[in-house]
Amino acid sequence: MTTMTTRVLDYFSALVADDESLPLTEAALAIAQDAYPDLDLQGTLAEIDELALRVRRRMPEGADVRQQVAVLNRCFFREMGFAANLNDFLDPENSHLNVVLKRRRGIPISLAVLYLEMATQLGLPVKGVSFPGHFLLRVALPEGDEMLDPTTGRTLTESDMVEMLEPFVANAGDSVARALRMLLEPATRREIVARMLRNLKSVYLQTERWQRLLAIQQRLVILLPESIEEVRDRGFAYARLDYLRPALEDLEHYLDERPDAQDATVVEAQLHELRQRTLDND
Repeated sequence: MTTMTTRVLDYFSALVADDESLPLTEAALAIAQDAYPDLDLQGTLAEIDELALRVRRRMPEGADVRQQVAVLNRCFFREMGFAANLNDFLDPENSHLNVVLKRRRGIPISLAVLYLEMATQLGLPVKGVSFPGHFLLRVALPEGDEMLDPTTGRTLTESDMVEMLEPFVANAGDSVARALRMLLEPATRREIVARMLRNLKSVYLQTERWQRLLAIQQRLVILLPESIEEVRDRGFAYARLDYLRPALEDLEHYLDERPDAQDATVVEAQLHELRQRTLDND
């Protein structure tokens, strides 16, 4: 690893070391350092603070939570113009908060992170929800929680969410409604950062951008130290880039931990190939 890469990963490690103090927006923004190593993180965070201040100045005195959320929605979606990047949903820039800030376009989770930061600064009870296929926002209101679409601010009905969930549930009907209730629990900050990283992981796998994929895998291993599957996937990324010894170490570690894994045969085959290539290079 280069000195720059080591520095960037050390910074990320410090940010995500502790669940209680994990700064969601800063950790999410730090992901963009893989593509923008000279990114001014503190300057970008200050831009977000300024946007939150603009919303605060619009708040009527004595407004209740529903009224404050309505003001935030109007500012965020109408005046600031944040929306989904419908023209290129798979663009990795949709996950880089610095670019989302500039373009005012993103995907549900990146828009939600910015919305959550502003809501937090305004003291509003808003949480993220890691809903399948479409990240959501959950607002705690006196009369009951409401779910918002972070790309539009629209309040979602139960039937809206059941329809969104149907492609991800094997048997439709009552099972969808039951699954829905379990899936609306707030996500932790670590879970949100992990979902952002996995979105990028999927994009880079599809586009075969192996160096970027490796950078994402490095972060996932740091963020989710208990997930041996992420170590395995980092090993595969190393192998794609011909980093033979790190690939061997990761894949051997995976099989040591999961000797009966369903993909053990696939991993063994990759290890055999890597060992042969290592011998050929010695």
